[in-house]
Amino acid sequence: MNEFIPISRPSITKLEIEYVNEAVTSGWVSSLGKFVDLFETGFAEFCGAEYAVSTCNGTAAIHLALQAYGIGAGDEVIVPDLSFIATANAVVHASATPVFADVDAETLCLSPESVQACITPQTKAIMPVHLYGHPAEMDKLMAIAVQNNLIVIEDAAEAHGSTFRGKKVGCLGHCGTFSFYGNKNMTTGEGGAIVTNDADFAKRCKMLRDHAMDHEKRYWHYELGFNYRLTNIQAALGYAQLQRADELLGRRTKIFERYHARLADIEGLSLNRTRSHCTNSYWIVCAEIDGIDANRRELIMASLKQRNVDSRPYFYPMSDMPYFEVADTPVSHDVYQRGINLPTFFDLKDDQIDIVASALRETINDLA
Repeated sequence: MNEFIPISRPSITKLEIEYVNEAVTSGWVSSLGKFVDLFETGFAEFCGAEYAVSTCNGTAAIHLALQAYGIGAGDEVIVPDLSFIATANAVVHASATPVFADVDAETLCLSPESVQACITPQTKAIMPVHLYGHPAEMDKLMAIAVQNNLIVIEDAAEAHGSTFRGKKVGCLGHCGTFSFYGNKNMTTGEGGAIVTNDADFAKRCKMLRDHAMDHEKRYWHYELGFNYRLTNIQAALGYAQLQRADELLGRRTKIFERYHARLADIEGLSLNRTRSHCTNSYWIVCAEIDGIDANRRELIMASLKQRNVDSRPYFYPMSDMPYFEVADTPVSHDVYQRGINLPTFFDLKDDQIDIVASALRETINDLA
């Protein structure tokens, strides 16, 4: 039997080790040090943004952005129901209310039509999620936002390098937030960032990130802030990954193409669909199987596990969590049952992709 193939694994080379060692031996191991500045400057340039503000994780980035915009108690933020729970949790942490809109069945991203139906006098922001690497329909969402005077915060945690009409995600709304968790397209271990073209907003985020400490009067705090800083060690890892960005993202495209070549002929199975005006960074390869429900999906995943192949289900609709009220989001509630995430990471070898594809084919045939 083949060696176990995990869902994800970070790519760490001599460059990452060299930079991390430099950060450690420099003595600057906390949130001060040259790599924090290098990483923020480099990531802003990578995204095509003027500014990047690093944070300790992606959830903190969303929360910090909400706080910096003054979104809080009594305010509503429209989010897609199909996303990792951090999207909605950050809204709750800001004392605002997440309002769950439905997603488009093809892109799995926020449906502009559903967003329009969710707007109330309390709505203050829209938070599209570029799920699994595919950009949301940002032109339509921005038009809705302009018409209703709303802030747009892109949750781009899974979409480093994806583009919409030639522009990278994160710079399409008022700001964008990213995660650099170990399974992302590029990693700092943990970590996150906010990117923006608004100088005042970036300055406020940096201030709030560091306990809201006054930059002129040390240890003086005019308001409540947070400790959301990224360490120099993490930034060193991220800076190395940034220098390998083309390599890291290019390999993911090749991985998707090989999966597609091996699985495209299976009736009722579809992989990530990418619209012509977008590029997909393929954070993870997604397989949807027509006609199955959540129970059958679990059987398929269990069978893959027996064949030493790891997999993950699509995210549950966030509104299904016990502390929220279930939303009327039929597409989200339908599609999540049919989706399986397949192993996707830089060092995944071609023969391993072939093993995964064969295992999935055999599993589908066995359970037919």
